[in-house]
Amino acid sequence: MNAFLISWKNLKANRLTLALNLLLIAFGTGMLAMLLLGMNQVGERLRNNARGVDLVAGAKGSPLQLILSSIYFIDFPTGNISEENAHSLAAHPMVKKAVPLALGDNYAGFRIVGTDTGYVSLYGLQLAAGRFWAKPFEIVIGANVAHAQGLKAGDRIYGSHGLTSEEDLHDDHSYVITGVLKKRGNVADNLVLTSLESIWEMHGTDGTREITSMLLQYRSRMAMVTLPATINRSTAMQAASPAKESARLFALIGVGVDAVRWFAVALMLLAGVSVFVSLYNSLRERVYDLAVMRVMGASREVIFTMIILEGTLLTTLGSLVGILLGHGALHAIGYWQGSPQARMDGLTFLPEEGWLFAMGLLIGLVAALLPAIQAYRTDISETMSKI
Repeated sequence: MNAFLISWKNLKANRLTLALNLLLIAFGTGMLAMLLLGMNQVGERLRNNARGVDLVAGAKGSPLQLILSSIYFIDFPTGNISEENAHSLAAHPMVKKAVPLALGDNYAGFRIVGTDTGYVSLYGLQLAAGRFWAKPFEIVIGANVAHAQGLKAGDRIYGSHGLTSEEDLHDDHSYVITGVLKKRGNVADNLVLTSLESIWEMHGTDGTREITSMLLQYRSRMAMVTLPATINRSTAMQAASPAKESARLFALIGVGVDAVRWFAVALMLLAGVSVFVSLYNSLRERVYDLAVMRVMGASREVIFTMIILEGTLLTTLGSLVGILLGHGALHAIGYWQGSPQARMDGLTFLPEEGWLFAMGLLIGLVAALLPAIQAYRTDISETMSKI
């Protein structure tokens, strides 16, 4: 305990150096923690939201855009397809299940999605209160929508035209909330679900009905090979695979993530060098103090342990501050994120973050090892003779 207290007092003796080293370690660890947590949440959401969906069919355009708009609801749709084409695709012998989606409106930034009960069963949605919609202009809202807007079953809301703007309000038709969904940890938490008829009547289709896309499940393994090619080649629609496009998205993101990750690692290594230099210089300044401690009865092992403790205390404390800083930064980014579907949560902690502590401990140990060995080998007689 005495060695611990002495090490801590030695660190506090030069507050400017202490603060600089803590900042270097904290920024490096914080960036790594933010990347670890952010990529974990992105990957988990991509898997959860695409689970059960083998293929998405919609208007021709970018396949990635079609996936982002129809499964993750974080992009604009590629266009619409006719109800007739949708019915024809749903009746295809290779299609086990087809869930239609109609987009175009939002409420307070949360997307209003026209669909049928197939969407409910696809994602295993359950009610926390009320009932599912039964007729046009009845809606069921996700748990995050209810929480953010303070809504409950029986309330009425007005949607706005478009996927993000609240300016073009549909004040001629209100929606009545019939139910609130249980929190599922997927995209449905941030959606307003209603019938296809609600979307069509809201926009006055005049008998020409269209939908945005179809979520499909294969009937057999053969469908995986032939159905996408059939849709792309023989219809006015395009087919996009969630698995393929999600992998492509990760590849696009991964380039920037890797660059930031290596920068954070370099920052932590630089912090290790800084800790080494500060401990080495501090040792030179305290050589006589250490000699006096030896005369007073402190063993070589105690001196060695004290120097090691200084390095590991510094980097461990910096790692702790960095992890908290990373979580705080991610939570702040999530709070100000415009899209509810892409919002990050900084209040979640991962077991893998223990490796960041271990990394900080290792850097401190390595940085303090050479000064500690030098202190251990110091000849007490030679040092005292120079006083």
